[in-house]
Amino acid sequence: MTAPWNSTAVREAFPPYTLRDLGDGVRRITAPNPGPLTGPGTNTYLVGEQAVAVIDPGVRDTRHLDTILAAADGRIRWILLTHTHPDHSPGARELAEATGARMYSHHAELQGARDADFTPDQLLDEGDVVEGEGLRLRVLFTPGHACNHLCYLNEATGDLIAGDQFMDGGTVVIAPPDGHMGDYLASLRRLREEPIQRILPAHGNPLSPPADIIDGVIAHRLAREAKVIAGLEQFGEPATLDALLPVVYADVPAALHPLAARSLIAHLDKLVDDGRVHHRDHHWTLIQPT
Repeated sequence: MTAPWNSTAVREAFPPYTLRDLGDGVRRITAPNPGPLTGPGTNTYLVGEQAVAVIDPGVRDTRHLDTILAAADGRIRWILLTHTHPDHSPGARELAEATGARMYSHHAELQGARDADFTPDQLLDEGDVVEGEGLRLRVLFTPGHACNHLCYLNEATGDLIAGDQFMDGGTVVIAPPDGHMGDYLASLRRLREEPIQRILPAHGNPLSPPADIIDGVIAHRLAREAKVIAGLEQFGEPATLDALLPVVYADVPAALHPLAARSLIAHLDKLVDDGRVHHRDHHWTLIQPT
């Protein structure tokens, strides 16, 4: 997704209510919710042939639901959530009611932006397997973007249905209290060891090669962390978030700074956890090595 989310090229590549065959038993329908945080919209994935898992039903939209139902043709067995942010799970309840399929997610409850109406039928955690009729998805617990974030690895194909662990053409926002930068980096590093062949993000096109994608995201986050440290060194005294933001995110358009501020807090929280930064009264100070 090299073009802006609202460009003509992106709109034409991700028309809502349209089924796209991605190969290896995966089909994609993009929900009608494009925006700065969602790119061209939230991808709903249908995985499997004889029995279908629907991953991230997306927003509550009747036509989107009807497109999912028509594509699955009565074969939906599982409704799986990567996490319960409002662009991923609100459509799950109506889909479950229409199909009788059970809804699955991680047990942790979000405190910030969330789908407060979602209640899973069954909980999933690291190492669980969703399996049946030619489909086997291994559950990977990947907190960081959200404290209840899961990825699903298709062990037959190496496809990773990755939710908001990755975003085509950009980086996801890590927003406390549910987002945690240290956890996010740890989740990326553990994914580096998995036999992934293709990454299917919640927003945008499939990503590959996986190792390069993962390494690139880690390098980007560490480079931003280095900018945070450099910004604190530049001030040489306790600095506020408003003072740090234009320094650390000088390469990001000012219109996106309110979103960048969330990730900046996550970076600062990680540095506090690492013992490299002191935080008091909404001011942050670099701890100089002794």
